Amino acid sequence: MKVYFCTTNFNVMKKIIFLFLCPFLVFCQTSFDGVESLFENKQYGKAEVFLSEFINKNPDNLKAIELLGDAYGHQKKWDKAIDVYELLVKADDNNANYHYKYGGVLGMKALENKLKAIGFIGDIKYSFEKAAELDKNHIDTRWALVELYMELPSFVGGSMKKSMKYAQELENLSKVDGYLAKGYIYEYDDEPELAEKYYKMAITEGGSLTCYDKLTKLYESENKPKEAIKNIESANKKHQRNALHYQIGKVAAEYNVELHKGEKCLHIYIKNYSAEDGVPKAWAYYRLAQIQTHRKYKAQALKYINLAITELPSIKLFKKQKVEILAL
Repeated sequence: MKVYFCTTNFNVMKKIIFLFLCPFLVFCQTSFDGVESLFENKQYGKAEVFLSEFINKNPDNLKAIELLGDAYGHQKKWDKAIDVYELLVKADDNNANYHYKYGGVLGMKALENKLKAIGFIGDIKYSFEKAAELDKNHIDTRWALVELYMELPSFVGGSMKKSMKYAQELENLSKVDGYLAKGYIYEYDDEPELAEKYYKMAITEGGSLTCYDKLTKLYESENKPKEAIKNIESANKKHQRNALHYQIGKVAAEYNVELHKGEKCLHIYIKNYSAEDGVPKAWAYYRLAQIQTHRKYKAQALKYINLAITELPSIKLFKKQKVEILAL
């Protein structure tokens, strides 16, 4: 089983931050007019000011206080967020979501101050376990516990057995989440065959892009690029997303396999590109340059790397690739 020192490995908290900071914007519009749009437009500073003023006049409004904590969290003001969620936990100790968010911001504070991280572990575990106890259907909390207990070393309470317990609870709530959690546990524990089994079960049960992505990344980590490409093709057949064409090209270019297929997919990606695809076209040009470098087609490689540099001139990796191409 992999063991990492806890003060340097709170990766679970990096994932949690995107979950627990989603505000629950179900409130009286006459009281909170405009706050929803501020969150949607990522104007968290303005939301903070508005909510602070509102709370000064309505100090017992727990929803406003929770939203203020969310606004602090989005701005990475961990100390202020901790104070807010701690206040909420004291105000309503039976609210699972308050405990979940409190544990989450403690985790982010631990990431920020790794020398003091060990001191936060007990409170983090308690908060997440309390949330799980209070809400038998709280999926995010159980995911947090699965990952936390796998990443903590045993001398501070890390335990694959505990992690698997919460993975089973996830499976009872949602088979897809349960299978993904078990896949994660086995992947972390260096048992790729079992991880593959559960990721495939998740694909069969749910078939979301997330399920396919987990299996793709497993194959890449196990240096199985052909299997990764095959899995991405299956995902594309089901979901028909242009971004998956880039992913095929990326794997082909990085591992020097199925270059013709990778090149074809990258050209499709560039032709059909839109901002929704996420990865800028410059990266597709870079992957094409990599493919032509593998083939030792210097002129073609230079053509594509120059296109990449023109679009994103500050990327050091592109310039490094150009040096390699010029040395052919």
